[in-house]
Amino acid sequence: MQPIRTAPKGILGFPIAPFTANNKLDEKKLAHNIQFLLDEGLEAIFVACAAGEYPSLSKEEYEAMVDVAVSVTNKKVPVYTGVGGNIQTSLELAKISQDKGADGYLILPPYLVPGEQEGLANYFKTIAESTSLNAIVYQRDQVALSIPSLEALADIPQVVGVKDGLGNMELNTLLTQTFKQRFSWLNGMPLAEVTMPAYVPLGFDSYSSAISNYIPHISRKFYNAVLDNDQVLIDDLYQHVILPINNIRRQRNGYAVSLIKAGMEIVGIPVGQTVRLPILPVEKEHYTQLEKILEHALNRYPKELAVHSV
Repeated sequence: MQPIRTAPKGILGFPIAPFTANNKLDEKKLAHNIQFLLDEGLEAIFVACAAGEYPSLSKEEYEAMVDVAVSVTNKKVPVYTGVGGNIQTSLELAKISQDKGADGYLILPPYLVPGEQEGLANYFKTIAESTSLNAIVYQRDQVALSIPSLEALADIPQVVGVKDGLGNMELNTLLTQTFKQRFSWLNGMPLAEVTMPAYVPLGFDSYSSAISNYIPHISRKFYNAVLDNDQVLIDDLYQHVILPINNIRRQRNGYAVSLIKAGMEIVGIPVGQTVRLPILPVEKEHYTQLEKILEHALNRYPKELAVHSV
């Protein structure tokens, strides 16, 4: 009997790629980032994905990041990697992920070429079937999956989930109502806490949390409030933490990544501000704004007793 395949549920950790001032991957800081997420109770680690600047990584850096993630987690939580973009590179990285002991991968969309629905379905299918690992398909940017495309993927046991980064709620309703529990549904919007209250009623039961890299207890408090339908607490967290941070994120392209590193620095997790082009570091004005927001957030919502490492 085949084991039941499922995607991770809850708050998902997406560690960054810490680079030195000389633009080299800092594996020790990456290990610290992952251990921090584990200690804070995040339910899975997604390494070398968008937050980890996947498109900018060399093959050697990618391998190193997967090695660190698998070693630090030590099977305590699932480890997923990022693959996608160039189909041949994706197939190579999928094999690397399997060989190094990852549990699955998040298949990012192909770049530059939009593709017809049949081509997109076959792109995800080809990568998913290339290994025995779990696969989560990611619709975002130019990729919006149709019902026939997902019907083709529903026949593939490796495909366990669909991650949405489009925010098209009509499409999300159609997909979740059509496929229900055949797939797990993951919210992959930028600063996903902003939209999670709208996603939960559709059946989405997990999300990627950028702010969990620096204020994970607030992300957890927010998600618990959503699940408990505590609208008073939801509104308070929106007004004092979530929306102010999101307002900064929206100021510049690439802040979905560089703002994470800024937040980590501000709360005392030294990872540096080095990012790779075309992403740019956070501007001084926005860094100062984030400092004030986080100071206020931590005063209003101080961290309680630490969650034991899983």
